[in-house]
Amino acid sequence: MERTLILCKPDCMQKNLAGEVIRRLEASGLTLAAAKMLRLDARILAEHYAHIADRPFFPEIVEFMSSRPVLALILNGDGAVARVRALLGPTDSRKAEKGTLRGDLGENNMRNVVHASDSPENAEVEVRRFFRAEEIPA
Repeated sequence: MERTLILCKPDCMQKNLAGEVIRRLEASGLTLAAAKMLRLDARILAEHYAHIADRPFFPEIVEFMSSRPVLALILNGDGAVARVRALLGPTDSRKAEKGTLRGDLGENNMRNVVHASDSPENAEVEVRRFFRAEEIPA
């Protein structure tokens, strides 16, 4: 059993797509283990996006991701990370196939509905970043 983190991004929340995202993820056989709304601040965004902090578009990402609350989810399932990433499609929604979440619901490289962990190792780091231990059922 593996777990992964999903963030329903501000565009997802603005368009009321969180229910559709959860529906599709659960329909694929993944189990929703935890969920919470949170407002991302500059500190957590700097930590989460540290790998691109030197890029010129970083301030735009921080502005976008802090523009409204997001919905953080933990999903469990066999091969959860790879399964979620396949359901999402590529990061750039314009390149994502129809039938994927980003292909059907996203707009571009940033407004792409959801963030998803890219490896089981990063999933564990991200779960701990966005959830306290007592918020995660055993």
